[in-house]
Amino acid sequence: MPLKIKTLSFALPFHMGSVNSFLVEGERGSILIDTGSSNCRAAITRELECAGCAPGSLKLMLLTHGDFDHIGNAAYLRNQFSAKIAMHADDCGMAERGDMFCNRQKSNFLIRQAAPLLFGFGRSARFQPDLLLDDGFDLSAFEVDARVLSIPGHSMGSIGILTGDHDLFCGDLFENNRRPELNSIMDDLVAARASVEKLRQFEIQTVYPGHGRPFPMALYLKNKPNAT
Repeated sequence: MPLKIKTLSFALPFHMGSVNSFLVEGERGSILIDTGSSNCRAAITRELECAGCAPGSLKLMLLTHGDFDHIGNAAYLRNQFSAKIAMHADDCGMAERGDMFCNRQKSNFLIRQAAPLLFGFGRSARFQPDLLLDDGFDLSAFEVDARVLSIPGHSMGSIGILTGDHDLFCGDLFENNRRPELNSIMDDLVAARASVEKLRQFEIQTVYPGHGRPFPMALYLKNKPNAT
């Protein structure tokens, strides 16, 4: 039975565009991929409830990386739906400290100082994940035919989720606001390019990015056949 995928798109603060979360429904339960930023808490809770999510039916929250706009509601939703939180160990410090720059390469000093004030979150929203993920982790125990792929670049601990139908949830490796392309913000461009090369082996059909519309992987590869 093919997975049912519902895209949940929410406005970001400071007129920064929008961010996607994805509710993926299997035969006996669902997983949520990314949780949006804290300003959309009421909206994402309403969407999950309308989709029939309840304690026991929402099996897992998978976080593609540790940025505020992807993990901002994880702690709250864990309390509401009794769902475990899973992410890669390399980005855990972001969730534990509320600081999306805590493990990134040296950045502009002013940005580093301003980011926790603008995009950080308070102690009540910080958390430790229940489950640490790494490359190849099988998600079938959570009633979903999918596995985890390590795809660093945007952050050290960025992951993708590849389904048995060959669809990919890519976090912020790609974006599709104007056209399918690498995300405009990369912590390690060399690692990001290596991640794209890694993905070529999987015959991916549709890519679901953290920002922008889903797109066929073939469209990206057509425009970037030999390089990223």
